[in-house]
Amino acid sequence: MHTEVITLALVVGSLAVQAICRPLGMNAPLVLVVVGLAASFLPGVTEIEFDPEAVLLLGLTPLLYSAALQSSYLGIRRNIRPISLLAVGLVAFTAVVVGLVAWRIIPGLSLPAALVLGAVVAPPDAVAALGVGRRLGLPKRIMTILGGESLLNDATALTLFRVFVAAAVGAGVTVLDAAWMLAWSTAGGISTGLVVGWLVHRIRMRLNDPHLESAFGLVVPFSVYLIAEQAHTSGLLAVVIAGLYLGYHAPECGFATRIQDEAVWRASDTILESVVFALIGLQLTAVLEQIGAIGPLLFDAVLVTLATVLARPVWVFPITYLPRVLFRGARERDPTPPWQMPAVISWAGMRGVVTVAAAFAIPPEVPQRERLVFLAFFVTVATLLLHGLTLPFVMRRLKVGPEEEYQELLAEAESLYAAAQAGIRRLDELVATEPPDSTTRHIAEKLRHFAELQANSVWEQLGRPDELAGESPSAAWRRLRREMLAAEREVLVRLRSEGRIDDEVLRRALRRLDFEEAMLVEDEDVEDTG
Repeated sequence: MHTEVITLALVVGSLAVQAICRPLGMNAPLVLVVVGLAASFLPGVTEIEFDPEAVLLLGLTPLLYSAALQSSYLGIRRNIRPISLLAVGLVAFTAVVVGLVAWRIIPGLSLPAALVLGAVVAPPDAVAALGVGRRLGLPKRIMTILGGESLLNDATALTLFRVFVAAAVGAGVTVLDAAWMLAWSTAGGISTGLVVGWLVHRIRMRLNDPHLESAFGLVVPFSVYLIAEQAHTSGLLAVVIAGLYLGYHAPECGFATRIQDEAVWRASDTILESVVFALIGLQLTAVLEQIGAIGPLLFDAVLVTLATVLARPVWVFPITYLPRVLFRGARERDPTPPWQMPAVISWAGMRGVVTVAAAFAIPPEVPQRERLVFLAFFVTVATLLLHGLTLPFVMRRLKVGPEEEYQELLAEAESLYAAAQAGIRRLDELVATEPPDSTTRHIAEKLRHFAELQANSVWEQLGRPDELAGESPSAAWRRLRREMLAAEREVLVRLRSEGRIDDEVLRRALRRLDFEEAMLVEDEDVEDTG
């Protein structure tokens, strides 16, 4: 079977699974992994080769960049202490714990080779954590911490991976060498991301062409990754930093660029997330071919998985509470959270494509490579299924939910009201010199009414459903206007079918109506979450 046909079948099949799962409310990433596992035994599927470098560059890099664009720089900065303790401390702790366990239970496995396995399975995956977390509606701060951890932990894990691989193949690596590699990888990745992000933002601001700006933005993650890797720094960290920088400065771009960027990245995320999770499952036969009989390894795989899973709460709970117990300043800056918060964070350690890619990247010179690849693959699938399937139950039992929504709506209502008042004041300034009966003053009244309606629509969402008597004014506006838009579209399509307007005119007219309905749907979605 040709590579092109296999690739097309992989993409179409993954999207088909997504299309089935979403209306049913099923966890699409987990279903994709299971479907991939089953499909790996089909004839011809073994021809799908997992190239670690290609998967990191073409799959994970744009996904990380897109996630960084949508992440909150301010939220990550406010939570930098817990994020750093997870992204650096927990990764190193997990690598050592898993490495020591593997070294003790696997006969003949050297300690450096065991630590290679530890580094491979140490980092939770950003795609898995954010994908499952969004679907479950995790509280905002937990999502910020998990997202920040998953976005920033790859520099630590991959640097440890390189250090332990060098030690396992006999290259002399000292503790000082390891510390220098980690420092250079981190500092170089951050610097590269900031420089490229600053340069890209300056170029995009001068283009003044939404289509060209979006096209230019599509090559950013690949470019910054390759530049950083050529400098032997962390390419993935550079991608994340560039994404955070450009996401923070996105309001400075034009509205058309922001709308187009969001549509482009949402579509690419849907494809890439589907393919990435399916690829994880599809590697089963390749792993089995390498290892042969897996029976003797299953017990070792379960123990390594337990060590990986348990290392997380063993680290998370002490680093959450000990600093606040020991240091008064830590308590004052960040009050002690309820125990449910570290419990959920402890149970959200899904591994994903980074672990699988790193496992397949283990050089043949590393002793017992095939066994290490199988163990890493087992840990990835086990944690995806274990945490992904049980996290909703854990959240319900702990009564953890998005309780900040009301506060967020309040902040949004206040900010929109302030913005509307500023717009009205500017409107009054513009029409102050107009004659009393001028057309401009009549138009200004309509604009004032529209601005007030938009601002008041968010205030209406702050009321609870049982407190609202009937339909709110903004809801009635949206319902009636959407009916009007549907009627307008019918007329436009009929005029095109009758030959009275051509397709180009129809597309331009529909684009105007589509933008207006998109705004109405966005307001409706926000109200539904309130």
